[in-house]
This record gives sequence, structure tokens and C-alpha cells, in this order.
Amino acid sequence: MKKMESTLTNMIVVLVGVALVTGCLLAVVNHITEGPKAAQKTLALAEGIRTVMGSSDVTVSKTDTVCMTVNGKPAELIVHRVAGGGAAVESQTMGFGGDLRVLVGFADDGTITGYTILQHAETPGLGAKAATWFQKDGKGNIIGKKAVKPLAVSKDGGEVDAITASTITSRAFLKAVNQAYAAYMQQSADAHTGATEIKKG
Repeated sequence: MKKMESTLTNMIVVLVGVALVTGCLLAVVNHITEGPKAAQKTLALAEGIRTVMGSSDVTVSKTDTVCMTVNGKPAELIVHRVAGGGAAVESQTMGFGGDLRVLVGFADDGTITGYTILQHAETPGLGAKAATWFQKDGKGNIIGKKAVKPLAVSKDGGEVDAITASTITSRAFLKAVNQAYAAYMQQSADAHTGATEIKKG
């Protein structure tokens, strides 16, 4: 077999060919793994809802999307209404290292029953502590509280202890919880609508 001549044209053809084959392979792998990823995400959400509602026997009766304007930016929160009362709300803000997605459970009256972190890019050993810091046995416990007055860290005049050396993550986490509370309470007052707009300054 004759060796291909080393010219600019031949190099470009080879590189384009490799890129096309690689791109096709990635597309095929993505298509094959799409279903299992979606199934895994659904299972993780179902487990999260059971965790934040504090019960292994939880049935979601209705799911709504609440459109909010937070600090001038659009945000969508997902409210999973639970049969028998209460809801689990998916909320997202920007943390120190990237998106911070939180699932917060609420009783009928708006009391926080639990939370779990669905996604974060916070610093390991610091901001990543949000998963436990605000739990019932954590230093910044928010379980059993209501965000009638928005929850805030003590540094900002609030009553919640921030994660040591991670004030930005703590503020982002509490912002996500406050948004979730606002969405839940708005949906409770206007439960017949599928999408409700809430404006926040």
C-alpha cells in the first residue's frame, strides 16, 4: 500500500475524517445512554422527594412549573405536589462554583421538612458541606423553619449560621430555599393554574 503523501490537503482530509468518525461515535453513544440517564435522573428525583418529605410512602399527585423573575432573571421552579399535602420543590441558583440545584420539602403550612442537593459544583470540603450543614443535626439547621421572612445567614442579619469559609455557597443555598418557599406558597394559593409568575426584586 502506497504511503499517503504528507501535504496540507491530505492532513486536512485525515483530520476532518477523524473528526467526523469521532463525532458520529459520540452521537451514537449519547443516543444509547440517553434512556438510562433519564431513568437514573427520574429514580434520583423520586428518592429525593421521599427524603425531603420524610417518608418512604410518597405519591406525587401533580407537578407544576412556576416561572419566577429573580433579580431580573427568569427562573423556573418545579413544584411536585404530594398526595395528602405538602410538596417538594426543585430550585436552582448560582453557587460559588456553578449551578446549585436544591430539592426542598414543605409541609402544608410551609414548614421545611427536609432538603437534598441535586447538583452542585462547590469546593469539596467547604461549599460541598451544604448537603449536611443545614440539616436537622447541622450547625445551620433550617428544618422546621418557615421562610415567611426570607432565610438569611447571620452575617446578613439572619438567623442561619453560614458554612465556615463558604458564605457565598450559604447565601446561594438559602436563596434557592427562599425561591422554593415562594413558589410553593404561590402554588398553594393558586393551585388551579399550571404556571404562575412571581416577581421578586
